Amino acid sequence: MSASVQVTQKLQKLQQQQQCESSCYLSSTSAVQQQSFSSYKTSSRRQKTTVKTEKRQEVVKLSPLPKRAKRTYLAMDTDKEVIGYVIPVFRANHEVVRGLMEAQEEEEVTEEGIHYVAMRNLFVREAREAVDVKVEKKTRSTHIRESAGRMELSKTMEEWAEFRKKMNPDSLTHPPEFIVKPRGQTVWEGRTVRLHCTAAGWPKPRVAWYKNNVLIDAKARPQKYTIESSYNMHSLEIKNCDFMDTAQYHASALNVKGEASAVATVVVKRFQEGEEAGPLDPKPHGFCAEHGVTFETTIIDKFEVAFGREGETLSLGCTVIIYPTVKKYQPEVVWSRNSVPLKPSQWVHTHWSGERATLTLVHLNKEDEGMYTLRVNTKSGFDTYSAYVYVRDADVEVEGVPVAPLDVRCHDANKDYVVVTWKQPAVEGSSSILGYFVDRCEVGTHHWAQCNEAPVKYARFPVTGLVEGRSYVFRVRATNKEGVSRPSRVSDAVVAMDPSDRARLRAGPSAPWTGMIKFTEEDPTVGVVPGEPSDVVVTEATKSYVVLAWKPPVQRGHEGVMYYIEKCISGTDAWQRVNSGMPVKSPRFALFDLAEGRSYSFRVRCCNSSGVGEASASTGEITVGDKLDLPSSPGNPVATRNTDTSVVVFWGASKDVKYLVGYYVEYSEVGTDVWTPCNNKPVKQTRFVCHGLTTGSNCVFRVKAVNAAGYSQSSSASEAVVVKAAISVPGRATSVTLLEAAKDYMMLAWTEPANKGGADIRGYFVDYRTVKGDVVGKWHEMNLKALTTTSYKAENLKENVFYQFQVRAMNMAGVSEASLPTSALECKEWTITVAGPPVGLHVLEVRDTSAVVLWERPAFDGRAPVSGYYLDIKEASAGEQGWKAAHEKANKTKYMKVTGLKSGASYDFRVRAQNLAGVGKPSAVLGPILARTRPGTNEIHVDVDDDGVISMIFECSEMKEGSEFVWSKNYQTITDTSRLTLVTEQGRSRAIFNSPSLEDLGTFSCVVTNTDGFSSSYTLTEEGLKRLLDISHDHKFPVIPFKNEMAFELLEKGRVRFWTEVEKCTSACQVDYVFNDVIINEDKKYTVNFNKSTGIIEMFMDSLEISDEGTFTFNLVDGKAKGTTSLVLIGDEFRELQKKSEFERAEWVRKQGPHFVEYLSFTVTPECDVLLKCKIGNVRPETQITWSKDSIEIAEDDEDAQKIERNDGDLTFNIGKWVIKQEKPKGKEGKRPPAEDVPPPPRPKISKADAGTYQVLLRDDRGKDKSVFDLTDAGYQAVMNELFRVIANSSCGIKVISTEHGIILYSMITYYNEELRVGWLHKDAKIAASERVKSGVTGEQLWLKINEPTEKDKGKYTMDIFDGKDGVKRVFDLTGKAWEEAFEEFQRLKAAAIAERNRARVVGGLPDVVAIQEGKSLNLTGNVWGEPAPEVRWTKNDKELATDERYQLKFEHGKFASITIAAVTTADSGKYALLVKNKYGTEAGEFTVSVYNPEDEENKEGKKG
Repeated sequence: MSASVQVTQKLQKLQQQQQCESSCYLSSTSAVQQQSFSSYKTSSRRQKTTVKTEKRQEVVKLSPLPKRAKRTYLAMDTDKEVIGYVIPVFRANHEVVRGLMEAQEEEEVTEEGIHYVAMRNLFVREAREAVDVKVEKKTRSTHIRESAGRMELSKTMEEWAEFRKKMNPDSLTHPPEFIVKPRGQTVWEGRTVRLHCTAAGWPKPRVAWYKNNVLIDAKARPQKYTIESSYNMHSLEIKNCDFMDTAQYHASALNVKGEASAVATVVVKRFQEGEEAGPLDPKPHGFCAEHGVTFETTIIDKFEVAFGREGETLSLGCTVIIYPTVKKYQPEVVWSRNSVPLKPSQWVHTHWSGERATLTLVHLNKEDEGMYTLRVNTKSGFDTYSAYVYVRDADVEVEGVPVAPLDVRCHDANKDYVVVTWKQPAVEGSSSILGYFVDRCEVGTHHWAQCNEAPVKYARFPVTGLVEGRSYVFRVRATNKEGVSRPSRVSDAVVAMDPSDRARLRAGPSAPWTGMIKFTEEDPTVGVVPGEPSDVVVTEATKSYVVLAWKPPVQRGHEGVMYYIEKCISGTDAWQRVNSGMPVKSPRFALFDLAEGRSYSFRVRCCNSSGVGEASASTGEITVGDKLDLPSSPGNPVATRNTDTSVVVFWGASKDVKYLVGYYVEYSEVGTDVWTPCNNKPVKQTRFVCHGLTTGSNCVFRVKAVNAAGYSQSSSASEAVVVKAAISVPGRATSVTLLEAAKDYMMLAWTEPANKGGADIRGYFVDYRTVKGDVVGKWHEMNLKALTTTSYKAENLKENVFYQFQVRAMNMAGVSEASLPTSALECKEWTITVAGPPVGLHVLEVRDTSAVVLWERPAFDGRAPVSGYYLDIKEASAGEQGWKAAHEKANKTKYMKVTGLKSGASYDFRVRAQNLAGVGKPSAVLGPILARTRPGTNEIHVDVDDDGVISMIFECSEMKEGSEFVWSKNYQTITDTSRLTLVTEQGRSRAIFNSPSLEDLGTFSCVVTNTDGFSSSYTLTEEGLKRLLDISHDHKFPVIPFKNEMAFELLEKGRVRFWTEVEKCTSACQVDYVFNDVIINEDKKYTVNFNKSTGIIEMFMDSLEISDEGTFTFNLVDGKAKGTTSLVLIGDEFRELQKKSEFERAEWVRKQGPHFVEYLSFTVTPECDVLLKCKIGNVRPETQITWSKDSIEIAEDDEDAQKIERNDGDLTFNIGKWVIKQEKPKGKEGKRPPAEDVPPPPRPKISKADAGTYQVLLRDDRGKDKSVFDLTDAGYQAVMNELFRVIANSSCGIKVISTEHGIILYSMITYYNEELRVGWLHKDAKIAASERVKSGVTGEQLWLKINEPTEKDKGKYTMDIFDGKDGVKRVFDLTGKAWEEAFEEFQRLKAAAIAERNRARVVGGLPDVVAIQEGKSLNLTGNVWGEPAPEVRWTKNDKELATDERYQLKFEHGKFASITIAAVTTADSGKYALLVKNKYGTEAGEFTVSVYNPEDEENKEGKKG
C-alpha cells in the first residue's frame, strides 16, 4: 500500500509541474477488491514506448488509458469474492506480445512466470511514463508478503481515519450524493421498466420519485408503480408501460444537510397512426419498408380466464387476423406469463398456424399460474390480450396432508454445496406444516435421495455433499401430522462446480482476434501450505442450521485448497473440528445439529497436500436461532364486486417484513368454516381478482403473507360481499322510431338497452335538435324528469320543421350514452288510415327451438281500432327478401310463441297491426335473437306438497341486486292475489294456488328482472288441473304405500313368518297385529318385529294349529297416513302350509344327527363314467357309513369297495371303474406272474350286471339316516339315456378321408356302448347296409365306408346318434369342393395302389455278394415281376452289359432273368445290377461279385506268417 501511495504522490507532483492535460489512475487494493474487471473501449490510439531497466533490457510499455476507462485486475464472483487475476486484452500486435515472452525466456527466470510480469507492468504502466521506475525481480512469495503488508497498513490507516471521524461527529454528516444515477430507457408498450439508483449521505437520505415534477404515490396506484429501498439501493418499477408513461423521472435524495436529484428519461415506443407520410418524409416506427404497407392486427376468439388442475394439460389460444394479407409475411407471436416471455420447454409448447396462436401447458403445476399475455408484433406495431390462468391443487392421496410446494430454485452453487429455496403452498392441510423434505437426483438417473433427515421449517435449505462436476435436480415435499405431500416440480439442473470455473465458462473468449489468451508457467508454489481464510461470517442462521461463508486465502498455490471448519461452544476454549473426515471444497459450509439458543464461535482452516494452514479469525459468538421473523399480518382486506364469478380484493401490505415472497388470498362462504385458496401461487401486489366463484354466493375474504420463515397470521375477514356483477351505467337505447306525427307534436318510441348495467332502468331522457338542410343545431333536453316508458310524446314542435331525436337511459349508476340519432323527421300531420307500427317488441323464454315475442299496441290506431297482429320472422343472415309470416290468421293477443327455430341460428322479428283499413307498417326490427337456451336456465315446475297445496316454482341462480320475480298470466302482470299467493325466498319464487279451479286455466309466466332474460312459462290445461287435483287429494288423505302385500314364508324348524314391507314411514309409525279382528300381543306363540329403517314388518309363529286358520292383518298408522294389508289362510291352502310346517320341523330334527344334505342320485361325467353320488352333513369321525347293493352290504375287501370315494362331505360310487385284483403270487417274491395272470381288458362303463338297488346308511349315537337309489328298470334306463346323451354330445363333426377303396366319413366320440344306436342317412334317407356302403364302429370312431364312390354318392350325409330323447345329428355335405377333393384323392390313391401292385420289381433269386474262384463259371438267375412284363437289363459298375462271348444274358417266360459268365477272372469282380422297368416303375437288384485266386491267397498268408 505504501508503494502505491508513493507512486501516486509522485504522479500528482509531476502533473502539477508539467500541467499535463492527461491524467493517470492507479487503482488501490481496496478499489480492486470492490469491483469486477470490465472491458472499456477507447477511441484514442495508445502509443508504444520502451523503458530500460538496470539490466539494460527494453521492456515494452503501453500508454496510459484515459481516466474514464478505470480498470481493476482482480476477478470477482457474484458474491464479490476474489477468485483470481484477470489479464486484460493487450492493446498491441502479436509481434510485441511474442517479443515480450521471448525476452523473458532469454533471462531464464524460472520462479517468475510471464503473467506475473504482465501484471506488474499493468499495475505500474501509467507511472512509468512520468517517472523512471526501478524494476526488480520478485518471487511470488515475496510479492504475496508485500501485498499482505500493504493490506495491513491500509487497514491500520482506515481504522485511524475511522477513529478520527468518531472523535469529530460533525465531520460525518454530509449532503446526499448519487453514487449510481438512474439511466434512461426506451421500451415497447406493455413492458415493465425498472429505474435504479444508489444514494449516499449522512444522515441516511430519504429518496422520493417524481414524474414530470409530480410526486409518485405508489400506494395509491400499486398496480402501476412499485417503489423499493433496500441497503441504499432504491428502485422504481413501472408496470405494463403505455405511451402516457413517456416522461422525465426524477429521483430526489434529502437529508438535513441538503438535497440531490438525478434525472432519467423513459420513452415508451408505439406506432402513431396519422396522415400518410410522403416518400421523402422520415418513416415512423413500424413502417414496413420491404412491403410498403401498414398492418392492422385484430385478436378474436380470445381465451377466457382458465382453470386447470395439477397434472392436466391446458391449451390457450386466440385467432389473429392481420390485414392486409401479405404473402410469406408472418408476425412475431410472443407469449408471456406475468410479463416474463415464455420459451418453449418440456412444460411449454407454442404453435402458430398462420392464423391461430396456441400455447399448451403440459402437466400443469402451480408455477404455471399467473397472467398470460399474447403479444402479436408486426412491422406496424403490436396488439396484446391477457387473461389469468389458475392452477388448482391435484387431489391428495391421503386426507389432510398438505399440497406440494412450488417454485423450487437453486442458488449459490459451489463444488459440493448449493442452496435450495422454494415457496410454501397455499394449503397446509388439516394441520399446520411441520417442515419440508428436500430430495435430490443426479441428472441421468432416476434415484431420488432425501437430503435432510428432519424436516426444515424454513423455505431455504443448504444441500451439501455434492460431487464436483455432476449435475443435480431438486424437489421438495411438505409434511404435517397427517403425512407427506406429493413432491413439487423438479428444479432446473445445476452443476456442482467452482464459481470461478462457472464464470469463465459464461464469460467466453475475451480477446477479439484469437479468443482467450492463457499464460502458463511452472508452478513455483508446490509444497506451500495455504494461508488463512478471511472474512468468515455467518450468512444464514436458523433453528435447524447455520451457514458460514469466507474468502479464500491469498496464499494458496495452484493445486487448489480445501477447508476444515471448527466450532467452539461459548464459555469454553475447546475448538472442535466439524468435518474432520471430509474437508469441503467450497468457501461455504452448513452446520447442522446445533443446540438452539446456545452460542458458538466458528473459524476455518485451509489445507492442501502440503498440510493444514493457520486458522482464520473467529466469527465471534453466534447464537443459534431464527434471524428471519415471520411476516406480520396484512391489513384488513376490502372486497368489491367485479363480475358474476369474480371479486376484487384489496388489502394493506404487511409492515416491516423482510424478504416477502407474496400473499395468499382465501375465501369462505358465509355460514361455513371452510376456507378455499383463491390463488395457489403467491402474489406480491396488494390487489387480486378472485375468479371462479359461485354467482350469488355470499363470501368473505382474508389474506396471509409468506416469506422464507413461514406464514403470517391471517388477516381479519373482510365484510361479506355477494358475488355478482358490479353495477354500471346501462347501454344505449336502440330503434328510436316515429309512431305518429301531428302539426305540433310527434310520438316517439324506442327499445330498452340490451345491457341494463346490472340494475333496473329507472327512466329515459329525450334530446332533440333542429335540422335545416346540412346544418344541424345543438342538442336540447325535452324532458327534465325521467320517463318510465319506452315512448314519449314530443310536444310544442313547429310544423314543417325537421327534427332529430336521441334517447339516453338511466339506472342507479348513472346515465348512458345517447342512442344513435334518428334521421331528420318532419313535424306534419299524418293522413294514413291504417294502424301505426306496434312498439315495445321484446322476447322472453328464448330456447334452442322456440321463443316468445311480446309487443305493445301501436300509439296510433289509425281510423279504426286494432283488430289483430301479424308476426314476421327471418334469419338474421337473410336479406329483406327473407321475411315470412309466422302464422296465417291474425293474432288477437299481444304475444306469440314461435316454434321450429334452429338451435344456434339468429333471427329477426317484426310485428304489423291490422284494423278495418288494412295492415299497417311493420314495427322496428327486433333482433338478432340467438336461438339458444342460456346456461343455468330453469323451467317452471309444479309441486304438490304434503298438505296437498298446489304451487308453481321458478328458480334463478343469477339473481342480482334489485332483481325481482314478476309473475304473469297470459303475459299480463298478476295484480289480483285472490287466486295466487306469491312467496319469494332468495333465488326461488313460488306461486301458490289458493283454490284451484277452471278459472285458473291459462299460461303462467315468470320473469326475473335485472337479468339477461331469465324467464319461463307453464300452461295449465284442464287435463293437467285434474291430474294435480288428484295428487293433491292423495297428499291430503295419504295412504301408507306398501312395496309388498302381506306374504308368508316357511322357515327352519317349521316356523312361519308373516311379513310385509312399506315404501317409507317415519319413526312415529305404529303397527297393530290382528288375527280374526282380534289384536295380537307378543307372547310365546307370537313374535313381532318392525324395522322402521327398512320398513319391514314381521310376525313369527313356531307352529300352526287347527285354531290358527283365519285372516291375519297388519294395521299401520303414521301421522295422518294409514295403511292396511291382510292375508287369508283357510281351507286347502292352510292345510298345505300346516303340512309343510310339520315336514320342515321333522327335517330339522333329522338334521340334528348325521344326515344327507343331498340324497343319492347319479351323474355321468364327460369321460362317460357313471357315478352314484350324495352329500352328507353333520358327520363325526365315529359316524358309520355303510354302502349296500340289493340289501347286501359292500364290505371293505369287496371289489366294489374300491369304487367308493369320499371327499369331505361328498360320497361317490363309480359303477364302471375297472378294478384290478391284487393277489399274492404263489411263487417266490419278485418273480413275474405268468402270462395267464395278466388282468383282462377294461369292463364296460355300465352293464346289466350293475343294475340293482343301492343304499347308503349313516349312523352314530345321535341318530341315523339313509338314502336309496333304484338302478333297475326305469332307473337303469334313465342312467343309460344320460350316458347316451353324454356320448352323443361328445361326438365331433363329421370328417372325410379317402382310401384306395373309396371314401370314409367318420366322427370321434369319447366312449362307445354296445346299446348305443347310430344311424346314417343320405339325403335324409336311411342308408341300407350293402357290400359297397357299410357303417360300423372301430374303437371310439363311428364310420361310414363308401367303396368305389360314384356321382350318385354325392349329397348330404347325416349321422344320427341316440341321446336318450330326440338324438344328436351331425351333418356333412359331400358336394362341391368337398366331393371333388375326396373323389380326386380316392382316384389318386387307387391309381397309386394299382401302380404299386403292377410295378416292375426284382422279386428274388439274387444274393447280395458272390465270391467265386477264378476260372469257375458264374450263373445267376433273378426272379422279376411286372404287369406288363418288364424290360430287363444287366449292368456292371454302372455300365450296361450285352450278350457276347463272355456274357450270356437271358430272360425267359417274362419272369426269370439270368446271367452266365464262363471262366471268371479277377477282371470280372465288381458291382452288378439287374434293372427291370415297365410303365409303372423301375427297380434294381444289386449284388457284388468277388473273384479270388487261391494261390494269391496262400502267398498272402505266407507273408503274414
